[in-house]
Amino acid sequence: MPQALVIGAGPAGLMAADVLSAAGVSVRLADAMPTPGRKFLMAGKSGLNLTMDQPLEDFLTAFAPLPDVLRAALTEFGPPEVADWARGLGQEVFTGTSARVFPVAMKASPLLRAWLARLMAQGVRLTPRTRWAGWDGAAVLLDGPAGREVLTPDVTVLALGGASWSRLGSDGGWARHLAGHVAPFQPANMGLRVNWSAHMAPHFGSPVKGCALRAGHDTSRGEFVISARGLEGGGIYAVSRAVREGAPLFLDLLPHLGVSEVARRLATPRGKATLAAHLRRTLRIVGTRAALLNEFGRPLPADLAPLLKALPLRHAGPRPIDEAISTAGGLRFDALDEGLMLRDRPGTYAAGEMLDWEAPTGGYLITASLATGRRAGLAALRRLGLSPAT
Repeated sequence: MPQALVIGAGPAGLMAADVLSAAGVSVRLADAMPTPGRKFLMAGKSGLNLTMDQPLEDFLTAFAPLPDVLRAALTEFGPPEVADWARGLGQEVFTGTSARVFPVAMKASPLLRAWLARLMAQGVRLTPRTRWAGWDGAAVLLDGPAGREVLTPDVTVLALGGASWSRLGSDGGWARHLAGHVAPFQPANMGLRVNWSAHMAPHFGSPVKGCALRAGHDTSRGEFVISARGLEGGGIYAVSRAVREGAPLFLDLLPHLGVSEVARRLATPRGKATLAAHLRRTLRIVGTRAALLNEFGRPLPADLAPLLKALPLRHAGPRPIDEAISTAGGLRFDALDEGLMLRDRPGTYAAGEMLDWEAPTGGYLITASLATGRRAGLAALRRLGLSPAT
């Protein structure tokens, strides 16, 4: 029976193991953590966003740049296929707000339990607390509870994750074994550091809604949060790449109004009212929005309308990479063939977030991890001369 080694038990590794074991391959699944799917479970704590209910071309625009092999993987296993895969594991899905697709159970744990049960039924052997230690010639080295192992599987799939959330197993330490093939890691879908003045403390933990963020060509209407450390949340993550690349960040406090309408309302007589009271009465600038205006806009100009539509959010850069939801950088696609096999390591494949791609948080990340894990698994089957299970 052909022997496969899959290293990394996140979505990409689990998918590769599923494809291989379903076709009759003996699969060993090694993971550095005590239990599989740690980051997957964490991502599902507040609702597991599996994929997006979007036409494929719209879905693909979230990946920029989009290497040909990643486009092919997502074309073959995109949003409809992810939804069907979840249903095949007994987890019905639904489309929520902003086209996001969730399991009805919302959490990741029922889906992961069902998936692991299927893998075990297909003969997959899981070895936790086992870390990849590189190669010795053609052999794969693993360090685990019993010490070092030297293995020569017929095929190997690396699904080692990115370089964030090290406490869940993704620390990027694998990069030293692939020197020369790795683009530098950078934080993605990350918060921003802000050195707040004292008056902002009462607003820590407060959500900011009904505004729009703009950085470069990217715009986000998503909610974000004022934290003691800075700005965090989905709205910030959506523009984080442009900010990381140097674009200034602006906040539109009144995205439903044009600048001329804002100016018109501000021009109404205010009598003896303070400016704060006038802003509250004419434009409903209160609470967190008023606090942000005072934090970033003072001294306030006489012509206030342009500032309300483009308030510059000064920050001290991204939060540390280990706090980012995901990372940019990783194993470059030019080191891989169309089946995600390492060009200089025939029979060794790579998949998931360890590859050099970037996308928004949520369904895009999980779908691409599943799709690349599947593509690597299928390519490994072809090398073994086997056909996938139907």
